[in-house]
Amino acid sequence: MKALVTGGAGFIGSHLVDHLVESGFEVVVVDDLSMGAISNIKHWEQITIYVADVCDDKFMQQLLADERPDYIYFLAAIASVPDSIERPAETHAVNHTAVFNLLEHIRQIRLPIKQFLFTSSAAVYGNLPELPKREDSRVAPVSPYAIDKYATERFVLAYGELYDLPTVCVRFFNVYGPRQNPSSPHSGVLSILTDCLKTQRPFTLFGDGTQTRDFVYVSDVIKALWLITEHQVQHEVINIANGLETSLNGIIQMYQEIAGQQLEIKRAEQRGGEVDHSVASIGKLARLNYESEWPLRRGLTKYWEGECEHARS
Repeated sequence: MKALVTGGAGFIGSHLVDHLVESGFEVVVVDDLSMGAISNIKHWEQITIYVADVCDDKFMQQLLADERPDYIYFLAAIASVPDSIERPAETHAVNHTAVFNLLEHIRQIRLPIKQFLFTSSAAVYGNLPELPKREDSRVAPVSPYAIDKYATERFVLAYGELYDLPTVCVRFFNVYGPRQNPSSPHSGVLSILTDCLKTQRPFTLFGDGTQTRDFVYVSDVIKALWLITEHQVQHEVINIANGLETSLNGIIQMYQEIAGQQLEIKRAEQRGGEVDHSVASIGKLARLNYESEWPLRRGLTKYWEGECEHARS
């Protein structure tokens, strides 16, 4: 079996590639390395890597014809809300147009894929008050990033239904873990917190810290993606999260305890387009026999110890 992973040298993508290789898949990666790195991939010598832009439509069309993957995992993205506000056109090209074009090429050449998995985001739910967020909850995307993710979900699912393609969408909540680049504008708060603790730099907290998030360790994310593939899920949206709500103030306190350090915290106005409160219902995922192996304190401890070990080596 052959899998194509766009964004496969990035944070989540590289962990997925490692798992696919270890599961016996032939793996093809497309990544422009703007945010990823080949060194992220444990088994890089065993895979085919194309350093290319998913927005290069002619390249992607030829790639499908040449490689003919059985599974496609679309993780390439401009994944930052602030970045999408600064660059809405570029965000739309990567997060929407590139996905639509790939689906259209699959349809035109009648590629017999077994699954097309698109990675969306909890950002689509916006600031509506209902919690926890179920896959059928109302949505109210408030940034170009979230709007594109939701619109693309609709295209992916509609293509699946209309043209008999096995498509599925997942909504990532706040994923954290090794290989997340803290200097990237796409980086999550825990990556930046980790870097500030390691370097003794001040941490900038946007807003009052009462914002809540559902943090999920990257190994749990890969487990969830693999269950969705194993169960051949199609024409559905599935939340990938832990199902637990934690405030930013709470996560800062917990991480300081784990690291045995105190952070200097600088406060700033909350940024536009950001969500106040977020926590997932993971009932759909649980029905696939998903159970988190990394509750928050355990996951943070593993992450911190790994980063400290990496710094010493």
